[in-house]
Amino acid sequence: MDVVGMWVTADGYIRQELRADGRYDEARGNRRSAYTGRYTVTGNHLDYVDDTGFTATGDIRDGVLYHEHLVLYREERS
Repeated sequence: MDVVGMWVTADGYIRQELRADGRYDEARGNRRSAYTGRYTVTGNHLDYVDDTGFTATGDIRDGVLYHEHLVLYREERS
């Protein structure tokens, strides 16, 4: 499953970039790189490990990324 790209909450406050090299960079409001780390994909499931060691999970269902308590939508590429 191709997950690479920018994922954003409906209000645009949280922006999570999933990069092709297996790294992610999450911005929150004006705070760039609030969280950074690596991720792996197994089917529709994502496992995250933050650079501080914090772990999280996510699942993509019907094109929507459910990341812990967040709901993120793929941002269309221009």
